[in-house]
Amino acid sequence: MELVAGCYEQVLFGFAVHPEPKASGDHEQKWTPVADFTHHAHTASLSAVAVNSRFVVTGSKDETIHIYDMKKKIDHGALVHHNGTITCLKFYGNRHLISGAEDGLICVWDAKKWECLKSIKAHKGHVTSLSIHPSGKLALSVGTDKTLRTWNLVEGRSAFIKNIKQNAHIVEWSPRGERYVVVILNKIDVYQLDTASVSGTITNGKRISSVTFLSESVLAVAGDEEVVRFFDCDSLVCLSEFKAHENRVKDLFSFETPEHHVIVTASSDGFIKMWKLHEDKKVSPCLLCEVNTDARLTCLGVWLDRATDTRESPPPDAETPPVSKEEPSKSNKKESGDEVQEGERQSKPGTKKCGSTGDGDKPAKGNSLVSAKKRKMVEMLGKKGNSLVTAKKRKMVEMLEKKKRKKQKM
Repeated sequence: MELVAGCYEQVLFGFAVHPEPKASGDHEQKWTPVADFTHHAHTASLSAVAVNSRFVVTGSKDETIHIYDMKKKIDHGALVHHNGTITCLKFYGNRHLISGAEDGLICVWDAKKWECLKSIKAHKGHVTSLSIHPSGKLALSVGTDKTLRTWNLVEGRSAFIKNIKQNAHIVEWSPRGERYVVVILNKIDVYQLDTASVSGTITNGKRISSVTFLSESVLAVAGDEEVVRFFDCDSLVCLSEFKAHENRVKDLFSFETPEHHVIVTASSDGFIKMWKLHEDKKVSPCLLCEVNTDARLTCLGVWLDRATDTRESPPPDAETPPVSKEEPSKSNKKESGDEVQEGERQSKPGTKKCGSTGDGDKPAKGNSLVSAKKRKMVEMLGKKGNSLVTAKKRKMVEMLEKKKRKKQKM
């Protein structure tokens, strides 16, 4: 596995983590992080990171998304569609990447060919956070226009819009997708999917910087302080808290291995730490390992060298659950996404570039996002075809008329 973290200093750090053989008398297995790479592709501080089974992608205040191939350890290029800081990046399986930025756009990318399948004007202000439902059928986003929006990913359109009284900066689905949380400053509203309403509110000590679900009901919360807290989303009580760092905790990431349930923390103090979680979340986790980057960390991910994720694309016949009781969005207009040319091709002036995976796989069949684009292309081709036929007919008519005029003169 590899711990990856971005920082204000424009660098992405990678640390390979290996378990040490358990010595006799040791209660816990020790893990050793080894510096693997530092990647300095951005010209401004890093703001977001996402991982799938092969790639790590990073977003930055320089308005670009950089792709890093973890298998080959090479820079794979950049996506340059957004105007504004990249605020959130989420993979769904190995087929799709979804990005949000301060320009108010949400973009859906083909993570094989690295082209923009859909570009949607999602919020009137900035997109501050987005989260994909475990089914892949829909996503939630929040922005500085004080709205929570539900997106039908099957049809590539807005499904519902819910007005909230303040600007939310985090939205997150639970592992099974039965609930989701919306974070505003230091408060967390817990929504139930079946009722589409707030079941309760959790209050943290200070402004919240990151949340991650440890189970369907337990939520880990980090904020502008040194501690991490575990909350029960049913009873809304704090199960436990522990001091994780010497400065504010900027990001959290949790994952499971056959042996452990692990949570990783990154802080402004420069440390990345791995913690082993206990089954009883009232017991504070044990430190597995730590590493000092000597940088002000901003975002975090964990790359697990696993087999290909089976989640490829949302089913074509998916139904959209009632995430919000507000009226469906009246505006379903989408901005067509600019295609990002593969790095090995010669691009025309003004085209946007990105790295090429070298994988010629076609977009998955049944993906309505791609189908919509194809339909649009077919319509455009049809129009072009009609105009060509019409022009040809006109030319033939003109030739016939000329022949008639010549005969008349004779």
